[in-house]
Amino acid sequence: MKDKFQKQVDAFSKVLLSFIILILVVFGGLYYWANHKPKPKIEDIPLEESNEDFDKVENGIHVATGFVDDKGMEATIQNCTSCHSAKLVTQNRMSREGWKATISWMQETQNLWDLGANEELILTYLTKNYAPTDKGRRQNLENIDWYELK
Repeated sequence: MKDKFQKQVDAFSKVLLSFIILILVVFGGLYYWANHKPKPKIEDIPLEESNEDFDKVENGIHVATGFVDDKGMEATIQNCTSCHSAKLVTQNRMSREGWKATISWMQETQNLWDLGANEELILTYLTKNYAPTDKGRRQNLENIDWYELK
């Protein structure tokens, strides 16, 4: 009886081992297939063609970034948009002290490099073109025909 039981255990062990090997082979193959697809060649990747010139300015606004065209704009674009969107700058309004504090914070906590001689140029540009306004971020809505919901 022990021999019969031992044979059943051996048979079950072989079936279980075969099943485990099968699972490993299947999942290993799937993993290999998912992670080793042929990489596209450079010529196979479609390039987006842009008719927009990066240096284009319309109505005093740099088209590609939305920055006001003024002295210091290029230095501001080079130093600010390397890490974040231009929109992060243009949506804010701060005093010179506020812009200086923001730059210092980015240097202390966000690995912003030393701006050197460009710092004065950038601060002057930001203070002139993105200073606080009495109106806040958005002007009040005017000439609106309000109606009552029923």
